Amino acid sequence: MKIITDEKKIDEVLDRGTIVEILPTKEAFKERLMLGERLKFYIGFDATAPTLHLSHAKNFMLLEKFRRLGHEVIVLFGDFTARIGDPSGRDSARVQLTKEEVKKNVKEWKKLIEPLMGFNDKNNPPVIKYNDDWFSKMDFEDILKLASNFTVQQFLERDMFEKRMNEGKPIHLHEFMYPLMQGYDSVAMDVDVEMCGTDQTFNALVGRDLQRKINNKEKFVMVVTLMANPTTGEMMSKSRGVGVFLHVGAKDMFGQIMSQPDEMVEILFINCTWLSMDEIAEIMKEPNPRDAKIRLAEEITQMFYGEKEAKSAKENFIEVFSKKDIPDDMLEIEVKDDQVNLVDLLTDNKVVSSKSEVKRLMQQGAVKVNDEKFMDFNQKLDVDGEVVVRVGKLRFVRIKKIK
Repeated sequence: MKIITDEKKIDEVLDRGTIVEILPTKEAFKERLMLGERLKFYIGFDATAPTLHLSHAKNFMLLEKFRRLGHEVIVLFGDFTARIGDPSGRDSARVQLTKEEVKKNVKEWKKLIEPLMGFNDKNNPPVIKYNDDWFSKMDFEDILKLASNFTVQQFLERDMFEKRMNEGKPIHLHEFMYPLMQGYDSVAMDVDVEMCGTDQTFNALVGRDLQRKINNKEKFVMVVTLMANPTTGEMMSKSRGVGVFLHVGAKDMFGQIMSQPDEMVEILFINCTWLSMDEIAEIMKEPNPRDAKIRLAEEITQMFYGEKEAKSAKENFIEVFSKKDIPDDMLEIEVKDDQVNLVDLLTDNKVVSSKSEVKRLMQQGAVKVNDEKFMDFNQKLDVDGEVVVRVGKLRFVRIKKIK
Protein backbone atom coordinates (compact mmCIF):
# COMPACT_ATOMS: atom_id res chain seq x y z
CA MET A 1 0.00 0.00 0.00
CA LYS A 2 1.52 3.31 -1.11
CA ILE A 3 1.82 5.87 1.69
CA ILE A 4 1.39 9.48 0.62
CA THR A 5 4.05 11.73 2.17
CA ASP A 6 3.27 14.90 0.20
CA GLU A 7 3.69 17.66 2.80
CA LYS A 8 0.98 19.83 1.27
CA LYS A 9 -1.60 17.04 1.45
CA ILE A 10 -0.62 16.19 5.02
CA ASP A 11 -0.89 19.85 6.05
CA GLU A 12 -4.35 20.05 4.45
CA VAL A 13 -5.49 17.45 6.96
CA LEU A 14 -3.56 18.65 10.00
CA ASP A 15 -4.29 22.37 9.59
CA ARG A 16 -7.98 22.25 8.58
CA GLY A 17 -9.23 23.08 12.07
CA THR A 18 -10.82 19.77 13.06
CA ILE A 19 -7.80 18.77 15.19
CA VAL A 20 -7.47 20.63 18.50
CA GLU A 21 -4.24 19.08 19.78
CA ILE A 22 -1.83 16.22 19.07
CA LEU A 23 0.05 14.61 21.96
CA PRO A 24 2.92 14.53 22.65
CA THR A 25 3.43 17.11 19.84
CA LYS A 26 2.03 17.94 16.42
CA GLU A 27 5.57 18.31 15.08
CA ALA A 28 6.55 14.78 16.10
CA PHE A 29 3.36 13.38 14.58
CA LYS A 30 3.88 15.17 11.26
CA GLU A 31 7.47 13.90 11.18
CA ARG A 32 6.20 10.30 11.49
CA LEU A 33 3.69 10.87 8.68
CA MET A 34 6.44 12.22 6.45
CA LEU A 35 8.60 9.11 6.94
CA GLY A 36 6.23 6.99 4.85
CA GLU A 37 5.58 4.44 7.59
CA ARG A 38 2.09 2.92 7.52
CA LEU A 39 0.49 3.88 10.83
CA LYS A 40 -2.50 2.28 12.51
CA PHE A 41 -5.21 4.79 13.47
CA TYR A 42 -8.37 4.16 15.46
CA ILE A 43 -11.35 5.89 16.94
CA GLY A 44 -13.78 4.24 19.31
CA PHE A 45 -17.50 4.77 19.76
CA ASP A 46 -19.82 3.37 22.39
CA ALA A 47 -23.12 2.59 20.68
CA THR A 48 -25.28 4.03 23.48
CA ALA A 49 -28.08 5.20 21.14
CA PRO A 50 -29.38 4.02 17.75
CA THR A 51 -28.36 7.16 15.88
CA LEU A 52 -25.42 9.45 15.15
CA HIS A 53 -25.15 13.16 14.40
CA LEU A 54 -22.85 15.38 12.36
CA SER A 55 -20.36 15.81 15.20
CA HIS A 56 -19.77 12.04 14.96
CA ALA A 57 -19.68 12.22 11.15
CA LYS A 58 -16.75 14.62 11.17
CA ASN A 59 -14.67 12.06 13.12
CA PHE A 60 -15.29 9.35 10.53
CA MET A 61 -14.44 11.85 7.77
CA LEU A 62 -11.15 12.76 9.43
CA LEU A 63 -10.28 9.09 9.82
CA GLU A 64 -11.10 8.61 6.12
CA LYS A 65 -8.59 11.34 5.19
CA PHE A 66 -5.78 9.39 6.85
CA ARG A 67 -7.00 6.21 5.11
CA ARG A 68 -6.70 8.03 1.78
CA LEU A 69 -3.10 8.87 2.70
CA GLY A 70 -2.53 5.10 2.80
CA HIS A 71 -2.73 4.39 6.52
CA GLU A 72 -4.69 1.62 8.24
CA VAL A 73 -7.81 2.91 10.00
CA ILE A 74 -9.98 1.10 12.51
CA VAL A 75 -13.49 1.96 13.61
CA LEU A 76 -13.90 0.36 17.02
CA PHE A 77 -17.42 -0.23 18.24
CA GLY A 78 -17.37 -0.38 22.03
CA ASP A 79 -19.98 -3.12 22.28
CA PHE A 80 -18.53 -4.13 25.66
CA THR A 81 -17.70 -0.69 27.11
CA ALA A 82 -21.12 0.65 26.06
CA ARG A 83 -22.65 -1.70 28.59
CA ILE A 84 -20.62 -0.01 31.33
CA GLY A 85 -21.08 3.64 30.42
CA ASP A 86 -18.45 6.33 29.97
CA PRO A 87 -18.67 8.93 32.78
CA SER A 88 -17.25 11.70 30.53
CA GLY A 89 -19.06 14.97 31.10
CA ARG A 90 -21.55 13.36 33.45
CA ASP A 91 -22.43 14.38 37.00
CA SER A 92 -24.14 11.02 37.57
CA ALA A 93 -23.75 7.44 36.35
CA ARG A 94 -25.01 6.54 32.88
CA VAL A 95 -27.79 4.01 32.44
CA GLN A 96 -26.23 0.64 31.61
CA LEU A 97 -27.42 -1.03 28.41
CA THR A 98 -28.06 -4.70 27.69
CA LYS A 99 -25.97 -6.64 25.17
CA GLU A 100 -28.98 -6.86 22.85
CA GLU A 101 -29.56 -3.09 22.93
CA VAL A 102 -25.92 -2.41 22.06
CA LYS A 103 -25.93 -4.94 19.18
CA LYS A 104 -29.01 -3.29 17.71
CA ASN A 105 -27.40 0.16 17.95
CA VAL A 106 -24.17 -1.04 16.31
CA LYS A 107 -26.15 -2.48 13.39
CA GLU A 108 -27.75 0.91 12.78
CA TRP A 109 -24.45 2.79 13.11
CA LYS A 110 -22.75 0.63 10.46
CA LYS A 111 -25.40 1.69 7.95
CA LEU A 112 -25.01 5.37 8.84
CA ILE A 113 -21.23 5.57 8.37
CA GLU A 114 -21.07 3.74 5.02
CA PRO A 115 -21.36 6.96 2.92
CA LEU A 116 -18.45 8.53 4.83
CA MET A 117 -15.68 5.98 4.36
CA GLY A 118 -14.21 3.85 1.59
CA PHE A 119 -15.54 0.46 2.63
CA ASN A 120 -15.55 -0.63 -1.04
CA ASP A 121 -11.82 0.00 -1.44
CA LYS A 122 -10.34 -3.43 -2.17
CA ASN A 123 -6.75 -2.48 -1.29
CA ASN A 124 -7.17 -0.57 1.97
CA PRO A 125 -10.74 -0.62 3.35
CA PRO A 126 -11.50 0.64 6.86
CA VAL A 127 -11.50 -2.12 9.48
CA ILE A 128 -14.37 -2.53 11.93
CA LYS A 129 -13.61 -4.12 15.29
CA TYR A 130 -15.51 -4.78 18.54
CA ASN A 131 -13.96 -4.61 22.00
CA ASP A 132 -16.14 -7.45 23.27
CA ASP A 133 -13.73 -9.65 21.28
CA TRP A 134 -11.00 -9.16 23.89
CA PHE A 135 -12.81 -8.08 27.04
CA SER A 136 -15.11 -11.12 27.02
CA LYS A 137 -12.00 -13.35 27.14
CA MET A 138 -10.38 -11.63 30.13
CA ASP A 139 -10.68 -13.07 33.62
CA PHE A 140 -10.47 -11.31 36.98
CA GLU A 141 -6.73 -11.90 37.24
CA ASP A 142 -6.24 -10.07 33.92
CA ILE A 143 -8.27 -7.11 35.19
CA LEU A 144 -6.24 -6.92 38.41
CA LYS A 145 -2.95 -6.94 36.48
CA LEU A 146 -4.27 -4.16 34.25
CA ALA A 147 -5.45 -2.08 37.20
CA SER A 148 -2.07 -2.37 38.89
CA ASN A 149 -0.62 0.05 36.33
CA PHE A 150 -2.41 3.03 37.90
CA THR A 151 -3.16 4.57 41.26
CA VAL A 152 -6.47 5.76 42.67
CA GLN A 153 -5.00 9.25 42.94
CA GLN A 154 -4.29 9.31 39.20
CA PHE A 155 -7.89 8.50 38.33
CA LEU A 156 -9.32 10.93 40.88
CA GLU A 157 -7.58 13.70 38.94
CA ARG A 158 -10.14 13.23 36.15
CA ASP A 159 -12.22 16.41 36.15
CA MET A 160 -15.71 14.91 36.43
CA PHE A 161 -14.61 12.61 39.27
CA GLU A 162 -13.02 15.52 41.10
CA LYS A 163 -16.19 17.57 40.63
CA ARG A 164 -18.41 14.81 41.98
CA MET A 165 -16.12 14.33 44.98
CA ASN A 166 -16.33 18.04 45.78
CA GLU A 167 -20.13 17.97 45.43
CA GLY A 168 -20.50 14.84 47.53
CA LYS A 169 -21.92 12.84 44.62
CA PRO A 170 -21.17 9.12 44.22
CA ILE A 171 -18.57 7.65 41.88
CA HIS A 172 -19.47 4.05 41.05
CA LEU A 173 -16.65 1.54 40.85
CA HIS A 174 -17.62 0.40 37.33
CA GLU A 175 -17.22 4.03 36.14
CA PHE A 176 -13.76 4.10 37.67
CA MET A 177 -12.85 1.12 35.48
CA TYR A 178 -13.94 2.77 32.24
CA PRO A 179 -10.73 4.75 31.47
CA LEU A 180 -8.76 1.56 32.11
CA MET A 181 -10.86 -0.36 29.62
CA GLN A 182 -10.75 2.29 26.91
CA GLY A 183 -7.02 2.50 27.48
CA TYR A 184 -6.65 -1.25 26.97
CA ASP A 185 -8.31 -1.00 23.55
CA SER A 186 -5.08 0.62 22.29
CA VAL A 187 -3.06 -2.30 23.64
CA ALA A 188 -5.36 -4.98 22.22
CA MET A 189 -5.19 -3.46 18.71
CA ASP A 190 -1.55 -2.28 19.09
CA VAL A 191 -2.32 1.11 17.50
CA ASP A 192 -0.06 4.04 16.68
CA VAL A 193 -2.68 6.80 16.82
CA GLU A 194 -5.94 7.26 18.72
CA MET A 195 -8.45 9.92 17.72
CA CYS A 196 -10.73 11.21 20.45
CA GLY A 197 -12.90 14.16 21.44
CA THR A 198 -11.73 16.65 24.05
CA ASP A 199 -13.92 14.87 26.62
CA GLN A 200 -11.97 11.64 26.04
CA THR A 201 -8.42 12.93 26.41
CA PHE A 202 -7.94 11.41 29.88
CA ASN A 203 -9.02 7.97 28.64
CA ALA A 204 -6.80 8.20 25.57
CA LEU A 205 -3.78 9.14 27.70
CA VAL A 206 -4.45 6.09 29.88
CA GLY A 207 -4.13 4.10 26.66
CA ARG A 208 -0.91 5.90 25.81
CA ASP A 209 0.56 4.89 29.18
CA LEU A 210 -0.57 1.27 28.74
CA GLN A 211 0.87 1.06 25.22
CA ARG A 212 4.22 2.21 26.53
CA LYS A 213 4.18 -0.18 29.52
CA ILE A 214 2.77 -3.30 27.86
CA ASN A 215 3.72 -3.06 24.17
CA ASN A 216 6.77 -0.80 24.60
CA LYS A 217 5.30 1.49 21.95
CA GLU A 218 4.60 5.20 21.77
CA LYS A 219 1.07 6.20 20.80
CA PHE A 220 -0.04 9.57 19.48
CA VAL A 221 -3.29 11.04 20.80
CA MET A 222 -5.13 13.19 18.30
CA VAL A 223 -7.73 15.34 20.08
CA VAL A 224 -10.53 16.60 17.83
CA THR A 225 -13.09 19.33 18.32
CA LEU A 226 -16.55 18.53 19.70
CA MET A 227 -17.99 21.15 17.31
CA ALA A 228 -19.76 23.25 19.92
CA ASN A 229 -21.76 26.37 19.11
CA PRO A 230 -19.21 29.19 19.66
CA THR A 231 -21.89 31.48 21.10
CA THR A 232 -23.86 29.20 23.43
CA GLY A 233 -21.38 26.36 23.96
CA GLU A 234 -24.15 23.84 23.14
CA MET A 235 -22.95 20.60 21.56
CA MET A 236 -24.76 18.05 19.46
CA SER A 237 -25.89 15.17 21.65
CA LYS A 238 -27.45 11.84 20.76
CA SER A 239 -28.62 11.34 24.35
CA ARG A 240 -30.39 14.74 24.44
CA GLY A 241 -31.64 14.59 20.85
CA VAL A 242 -29.93 17.88 19.91
CA GLY A 243 -28.26 18.36 16.51
CA VAL A 244 -28.36 17.19 12.90
CA PHE A 245 -28.94 13.44 12.85
CA LEU A 246 -27.84 10.95 10.22
CA HIS A 247 -30.79 8.54 10.36
CA VAL A 248 -33.40 11.03 9.13
CA GLY A 249 -34.43 11.33 5.48
CA ALA A 250 -32.91 13.78 2.99
CA LYS A 251 -35.59 16.46 3.49
CA ASP A 252 -35.35 16.32 7.27
CA MET A 253 -31.54 16.40 7.18
CA PHE A 254 -31.66 19.44 4.91
CA GLY A 255 -34.15 21.09 7.24
CA GLN A 256 -32.15 20.32 10.38
CA ILE A 257 -29.05 21.89 8.83
CA MET A 258 -31.05 24.97 7.81
CA SER A 259 -32.25 25.22 11.42
CA GLN A 260 -28.68 25.48 12.72
CA PRO A 261 -27.66 28.96 13.94
CA ASP A 262 -25.64 31.09 11.51
CA GLU A 263 -22.51 30.87 13.67
CA MET A 264 -22.40 27.09 13.02
CA VAL A 265 -22.28 27.35 9.21
CA GLU A 266 -18.52 27.76 8.75
CA ILE A 267 -17.81 25.19 11.47
CA LEU A 268 -19.99 22.63 9.67
CA PHE A 269 -18.40 23.44 6.31
CA ILE A 270 -14.92 22.84 7.75
CA ASN A 271 -15.74 19.68 9.68
CA CYS A 272 -18.49 17.99 7.68
CA THR A 273 -17.80 18.59 3.98
CA TRP A 274 -15.05 17.57 1.56
CA LEU A 275 -14.72 21.12 0.19
CA SER A 276 -11.29 22.77 0.32
CA MET A 277 -10.62 25.64 2.70
CA ASP A 278 -10.34 27.99 -0.29
CA GLU A 279 -13.79 26.94 -1.54
CA ILE A 280 -15.26 27.42 1.93
CA ALA A 281 -13.72 30.88 2.20
CA GLU A 282 -15.38 31.91 -1.08
CA ILE A 283 -18.78 30.57 -0.01
CA MET A 284 -18.58 32.40 3.31
CA LYS A 285 -18.24 35.69 1.40
CA GLU A 286 -21.91 35.39 0.36
CA PRO A 287 -23.69 38.58 1.50
CA ASN A 288 -26.78 36.62 2.55
CA PRO A 289 -25.97 33.99 5.25
CA ARG A 290 -28.97 31.95 4.11
CA ASP A 291 -27.33 31.32 0.71
CA ALA A 292 -24.23 29.88 2.38
CA LYS A 293 -26.40 27.74 4.63
CA ILE A 294 -28.37 26.37 1.67
CA ARG A 295 -25.08 25.40 -0.02
CA LEU A 296 -23.98 23.73 3.22
CA ALA A 297 -27.23 21.77 3.54
CA GLU A 298 -27.01 20.67 -0.08
CA GLU A 299 -23.37 19.54 0.26
CA ILE A 300 -24.00 17.45 3.38
CA THR A 301 -27.33 15.98 2.25
CA GLN A 302 -25.76 14.97 -1.09
CA MET A 303 -22.98 13.18 0.77
CA PHE A 304 -25.51 10.87 2.43
CA TYR A 305 -28.35 10.67 -0.11
CA GLY A 306 -26.91 11.60 -3.49
CA GLU A 307 -27.30 14.56 -5.81
CA LYS A 308 -30.91 13.88 -6.85
CA GLU A 309 -32.26 13.60 -3.30
CA ALA A 310 -30.28 16.64 -2.16
CA LYS A 311 -31.68 18.74 -5.00
CA SER A 312 -35.22 17.61 -4.19
CA ALA A 313 -34.72 18.46 -0.51
CA LYS A 314 -33.44 21.90 -1.46
CA GLU A 315 -36.44 22.58 -3.71
CA ASN A 316 -38.80 21.38 -0.98
CA PHE A 317 -37.18 23.67 1.58
CA ILE A 318 -37.33 26.72 -0.67
CA GLU A 319 -40.98 26.03 -1.53
CA VAL A 320 -42.11 25.51 2.05
CA PHE A 321 -39.96 28.26 3.57
CA SER A 322 -40.66 30.97 1.00
CA LYS A 323 -44.36 30.24 0.58
CA LYS A 324 -44.88 29.05 4.16
CA ASP A 325 -47.16 26.37 2.71
CA ILE A 326 -48.05 22.95 3.98
CA PRO A 327 -46.47 20.56 1.46
CA ASP A 328 -48.55 17.94 -0.32
CA ASP A 329 -45.81 15.36 0.16
CA MET A 330 -45.69 14.48 3.87
CA LEU A 331 -45.67 11.42 6.09
CA GLU A 332 -49.15 10.06 6.79
CA ILE A 333 -49.85 8.08 9.95
CA GLU A 334 -53.09 6.20 10.46
CA VAL A 335 -54.45 5.70 13.99
CA LYS A 336 -57.40 3.78 15.36
CA ASP A 337 -58.09 5.76 18.55
CA ASP A 338 -59.78 9.13 19.04
CA GLN A 339 -56.88 10.23 21.24
CA VAL A 340 -53.18 9.45 20.81
CA ASN A 341 -49.93 10.16 22.63
CA LEU A 342 -48.17 12.63 20.29
CA VAL A 343 -44.73 12.14 21.87
CA ASP A 344 -44.86 8.38 21.25
CA LEU A 345 -46.30 8.84 17.77
CA LEU A 346 -43.52 11.16 16.62
CA THR A 347 -40.70 9.02 18.03
CA ASP A 348 -42.14 5.63 17.00
CA ASN A 349 -42.42 6.88 13.41
CA LYS A 350 -38.93 8.45 13.54
CA VAL A 351 -40.18 11.97 12.86
CA VAL A 352 -38.09 13.04 15.86
CA SER A 353 -35.12 11.05 17.16
CA SER A 354 -36.04 10.87 20.84
CA LYS A 355 -38.77 11.63 23.36
CA SER A 356 -36.54 14.16 25.07
CA GLU A 357 -36.19 16.08 21.81
CA VAL A 358 -39.99 16.06 21.26
CA LYS A 359 -40.52 17.46 24.76
CA ARG A 360 -37.87 20.11 24.24
CA LEU A 361 -39.46 21.17 20.94
CA MET A 362 -42.88 21.33 22.57
CA GLN A 363 -41.55 23.51 25.38
CA GLN A 364 -40.09 25.85 22.75
CA GLY A 365 -43.44 26.08 20.94
CA ALA A 366 -41.98 24.36 17.88
CA VAL A 367 -44.68 21.67 17.66
CA LYS A 368 -47.97 22.78 16.15
CA VAL A 369 -51.23 20.92 15.51
CA ASN A 370 -53.31 22.53 12.75
CA ASP A 371 -51.11 25.63 13.21
CA GLU A 372 -51.80 25.83 16.98
CA LYS A 373 -48.93 25.33 19.45
CA PHE A 374 -49.03 21.98 21.26
CA MET A 375 -46.90 22.45 24.40
CA ASP A 376 -48.15 19.92 26.96
CA PHE A 377 -46.40 16.62 26.30
CA ASN A 378 -48.70 14.85 28.82
CA GLN A 379 -51.81 15.92 26.90
CA LYS A 380 -53.45 13.46 24.52
CA LEU A 381 -53.95 14.60 20.94
CA ASP A 382 -57.56 14.55 19.74
CA VAL A 383 -57.85 13.12 16.23
CA ASP A 384 -61.11 14.11 14.59
CA GLY A 385 -60.86 12.98 10.98
CA GLU A 386 -57.30 14.18 10.38
CA VAL A 387 -54.85 16.70 11.77
CA VAL A 388 -51.57 18.12 10.47
CA VAL A 389 -48.67 18.25 12.90
CA ARG A 390 -45.76 20.57 12.17
CA VAL A 391 -42.44 19.99 13.97
CA GLY A 392 -40.08 22.93 13.62
CA LYS A 393 -40.09 24.66 10.25
CA LEU A 394 -39.90 21.73 7.88
CA ARG A 395 -41.24 18.48 9.33
CA PHE A 396 -44.90 17.78 8.63
CA VAL A 397 -47.05 14.79 9.53
CA ARG A 398 -50.67 14.10 8.61
CA ILE A 399 -52.45 11.97 11.21
CA LYS A 400 -55.63 10.24 10.06
CA LYS A 401 -58.15 8.33 12.10
CA ILE A 402 -59.22 5.02 10.56
CA LYS A 403 -62.99 4.50 10.67
